[in-house]
Amino acid sequence: MDSMAERAERADQKNTTILVVDDAAASRCALGAVLRRAGHLVVPVATAGEALLELDLRLRAGALPDVALVDVGLPDMSGFELCRRLKALPLMATLPVVHFSAAAVAPSDRCRGLDAGGEAYLTVPAEPEEIQAVVRAALRGARMRSGAEHLAQDLTLLSETILPVQAAHSPSELARVAAAGTARLTGGPAAVFVVGEGGHVYSGIHCGRAAAAPPESGARETVARLVRRVTAAAGSVFETVVPAPLWPPGLFPRDAGEDVRMVVTRTRDGRAAVCLTTPTRRHRKPPPGTAALVARLAQATALAAQPLLMYQAERHVALTLQHSFLPKRLPDLPGVDVVVRYEPASRETEIGGDFYAALRTGEGVLTAVGDVVGHSLDAATVMVEIRHALRAYCVEEADPGALARRLDRMLQHYHPEVTATVCLVLVDPATGRTRIANAGHIAPLVVRDGEGAEYVRAAGPLLGLGLDRPAPTETVLGPGDRLLMVTDGLIESRGTDLAVSMEQLRTAAAAAPPGTGALCDSLLRHFGRDREDDIALLALRLDD
Repeated sequence: MDSMAERAERADQKNTTILVVDDAAASRCALGAVLRRAGHLVVPVATAGEALLELDLRLRAGALPDVALVDVGLPDMSGFELCRRLKALPLMATLPVVHFSAAAVAPSDRCRGLDAGGEAYLTVPAEPEEIQAVVRAALRGARMRSGAEHLAQDLTLLSETILPVQAAHSPSELARVAAAGTARLTGGPAAVFVVGEGGHVYSGIHCGRAAAAPPESGARETVARLVRRVTAAAGSVFETVVPAPLWPPGLFPRDAGEDVRMVVTRTRDGRAAVCLTTPTRRHRKPPPGTAALVARLAQATALAAQPLLMYQAERHVALTLQHSFLPKRLPDLPGVDVVVRYEPASRETEIGGDFYAALRTGEGVLTAVGDVVGHSLDAATVMVEIRHALRAYCVEEADPGALARRLDRMLQHYHPEVTATVCLVLVDPATGRTRIANAGHIAPLVVRDGEGAEYVRAAGPLLGLGLDRPAPTETVLGPGDRLLMVTDGLIESRGTDLAVSMEQLRTAAAAAPPGTGALCDSLLRHFGRDREDDIALLALRLDD
């Protein structure tokens, strides 16, 4: 009794086409009859030239036969030569060839057929069962090779889509590249949603060449609710189809009214989820194996999402820490007008350690702007320590040089691996006398009404290195003069020399409208868009 696999294999033969190349009409007829009884479609031709023409036409139509039965003794060229020509053509090389001959053949003839690239050799006449078995074996081998090639292609495609996912630097970028990868795998539009623990949704849409507008907040919230409904266990992949009426309109405008296939998985810690979505496109079926590839991409996206979302949580803590210790309103400082501005970097970049301070001392008003080297929660924490230490030290000692030395020793003692830049300025409101100690920071800029702007020549090594420090630089602020202190996040740009950026800042400050607040706001408008680092500004002038 035949096994289930054998019955399935025979049933599958009804969909196969066999090219029979034989110059003998009777032989073509006999072979054709045997093959048709087995359920094959038969295409008979008499010569090698006719075979090449038939194969070329079928290749153009995308319908090559599944097997070629080729007589070795054709009138225009040998069957061996025809086989060699077919195997030399990349698009026909996978066509299995079975040689046959009605003449007695020596072992050397069989070897010639195999050496030419043929899969088997038949001596006819042969029993129908033998002919059918040889054809089945050739089909089976061809399909196994084809399956292996398709698997290799699929794995290559999957790896090419996963690489950008693994290289993403933020949840938003992750959603965008995962949407592009999903669209590449499925051949249609795709949308990807990364749903964080706090309910924040990062989205990416890929619609081919058409512009993909980001979804509205209501659409993202609807998707987040759907994701929460279908995820029940961390680490598993869920696939479901959402009926069109339940899906937010407008995400796939070219596929309005289509149901949407969702592939959802959670991150390993179970705190977040990734959702890959595509319209079902009932009129076009995806290639076999696409669902498995999309599931793999979903898992890779979830693996990449977890550390990125953890970083976002850390960034939120660091921002909260910075905001709590960098108040926008300063205490009353008699004799001077001081304003500050602080702008965190864009959501896609790391948090820094920028800070400012304005303190009242027995010798005048002490201001400071600085930056802890590095981008992390640790940098923000050290920033807070420096700011607290400065407040404590200036109660007994207001000289900027002495304060810089004490801060340097504090960093060496408690954070020997950390360095920081800071500019300290002590202003006597009664006389305008200004003393400046600079530790590796951008020097302060003095903007004089009607006379342009110039940097004060004040320099010194970074904090945390234990190096000797020069004496403070002195200058005098006159009525209407404004002193500006900034962190490098305001002007520093990749590919642009810092000296060029500082000159641009000097020119822009000289052209700014009067007033300390107007000066800071003007510079933020000019330089502060989409910056890669935090920005802190402090401007002061003597009261009239």
